[in-house]
Amino acid sequence: MTSPSSRPSQIGRVLRVSSGNFLEMYDFMIFGYYAAAIGKTFFPSDSAFASMMLALATFGAGFLMRPLGAIILGGYIDRHGRRAGLILTLGLMSLGTLSIAAMPGYATAGVLAPIVVLLGRLLQGFSAGAELGGVSVYLSEIATPGRKGFYVSWQSASQQLAVVFAALLGVALSLKLPPDEVTDWGWRIPFLVGCLIVPFLFFLRRTLTETDAFLARRHHPTAGELARSVAAHWRIVSIGAMLATMTTVSFYIITAYTPTFGSHELHLAALDSFVVTLCVGLSNFIWLPVMGALSDKVGRRPLLVACTLGALFTAYPAMSWLVAEPSFTRLLAVELWLSFIYASYNGAMVVYLTEIMPEDVRISGFSLAYSLATAIFGGFTPAICTWLIHVSSNKAAPGAWLSAAALLGLAAAFLSRRYDGAIATARARALQ
Repeated sequence: MTSPSSRPSQIGRVLRVSSGNFLEMYDFMIFGYYAAAIGKTFFPSDSAFASMMLALATFGAGFLMRPLGAIILGGYIDRHGRRAGLILTLGLMSLGTLSIAAMPGYATAGVLAPIVVLLGRLLQGFSAGAELGGVSVYLSEIATPGRKGFYVSWQSASQQLAVVFAALLGVALSLKLPPDEVTDWGWRIPFLVGCLIVPFLFFLRRTLTETDAFLARRHHPTAGELARSVAAHWRIVSIGAMLATMTTVSFYIITAYTPTFGSHELHLAALDSFVVTLCVGLSNFIWLPVMGALSDKVGRRPLLVACTLGALFTAYPAMSWLVAEPSFTRLLAVELWLSFIYASYNGAMVVYLTEIMPEDVRISGFSLAYSLATAIFGGFTPAICTWLIHVSSNKAAPGAWLSAAALLGLAAAFLSRRYDGAIATARARALQ
């Protein structure tokens, strides 16, 4: 059990460990926001759809590296400590950001340009594979008794600050630069801003202290032991991936995909889409800790079931209502509703995922489950939604995609009941 610390000390630890999460999500958001401009710069084509799809596929390709990062970097953190691993993931993430920000376009560098951008995205995805799991487990291990859901919710809440910050930059660019200049060079500004804040984030991460739970462990498994243990717990990892699918799909629909969907499918002004994304980030930031704390009171599963049912039965009708008469007001209303569902679900899901994972592979198992969900479903959500709309001529298709993800989450919420006994035992020990 983590010994209680003073409130200022605990707040400081939460801020320091969550700082890298900010950079991870910031990088992913701005790539999604400016997918059209990135496609034109690095993947020129006679077809705007083809150029967009190549950019979105590159966005998704980074997620394919997450399972590998989860296994390698997650294992490193489980063996060498939370602090050392989280500093390493931040460094790798920073290199990926710099490679995209500084790379000349296809017109200047030729085929080297898309290759370097792809490699940058792969490096970002590799580092992100263990970042979320490392932060979530760290927060769960420093949480005071009975407040684990509240503490762990700040992992996702920190990402929402990145969504808000990225959206504010998008609003500023839309107000200061004409669309042609944003497409030509203005989209690089948010990436350069990300590079400028890296030194500050490194300073915060270097002041982290190791968790008491990790220091108390007498045995730190080798890489081979970790691999065998993760393989032995494949059922838990699979259920965890199903649980995380609902989170990753809903999150990328309401954040990274919103500017592209609003501008290119609904033909709304770019400023409108960025304002909606800004409001979504604020909504997520408010609801995540609230619902994480609620899960401490009522349990994780009631929220998981209620939210998956909500998404299953309302996502497509809400999207259909939006595309029938596209407007800023309707887009805001739909996105805020989906934001509430996402934040309510995620507030319970992330901490639940830390609870069902065995202690010796808590980070590698968590990271692998989450990374598989993101690699297979969530990360390609912008590309899948764009493709579904293209082939079906139905602009409400993203709602159907979210409903399918909710069905997986609902099934996982019931399949995970077999681990309730182990979770109850662990909670009882933590409260002693």
